[in-house]
Amino acid sequence: MAGPSVTSRALALLSAFDEHHRRLTLTGLAQRAGLPLPTAHRLAGELLAWGALERSAADPAYYVIGRRLWDLGLLAPMRTGLRHVASPFLHDIYAATLATVHLAVRDDVEVLYVDRLSGHQSVPVVSEIGSRLPLHSTGVGKVLLAHAPVEVRRRVLADLRRITPYTISQPGRLNAQLERVRRDGYAQTVEEMSLGGCSVAVPIRQGEQVVAALGMVVPSLKRDKLRMVAALQVAAEGISRSLR
Repeated sequence: MAGPSVTSRALALLSAFDEHHRRLTLTGLAQRAGLPLPTAHRLAGELLAWGALERSAADPAYYVIGRRLWDLGLLAPMRTGLRHVASPFLHDIYAATLATVHLAVRDDVEVLYVDRLSGHQSVPVVSEIGSRLPLHSTGVGKVLLAHAPVEVRRRVLADLRRITPYTISQPGRLNAQLERVRRDGYAQTVEEMSLGGCSVAVPIRQGEQVVAALGMVVPSLKRDKLRMVAALQVAAEGISRSLR
């Protein structure tokens, strides 16, 4: 019986990375991929040369996912078209608010940020283009979670990790909030992902299906929340029309 192919072993090496293992030593890579150390070393060298892996800037003993994989991911038809269509609308919102603006999609039980414009306000923002964060603690994530299949919501509600003291980690309370998101057409968070950061987000639709979320991060929602929601909804509707 033939052993694993070179392709399957390379994919196993890349799959060793996840949200909780963003940096791995060669030993860690080999262990998580289930590969002998010499094999992991050879494959890591090839992936490093191609750009699928990079050495960590903080510590070269660690490997991180390379930019080449993100560049390839952007070629996926849905994300390429979405980013292209949404870009002018993101710039319009940014010009009007100078706030950090996000475009995101759901990737299983996480939110994947496909575009971002950094705001001028001093607000802690942990997202980056290509990063993944929990659905339940982010504005764009809550929009996507509210419109996700029941099975996805069940899995998320079963594992509500508290990130800050304000993260909603009670399933019943979050479920009620998701119902309001579907009813009111927007989601909000108050210091649930990072202290000092609040967010508001709205859905982007392709036909009847919610395919992405558009949001912004600000220091407070006490003032101008409805104005921000209205601006996001106008932009989201423009993006939705273009996608149709």
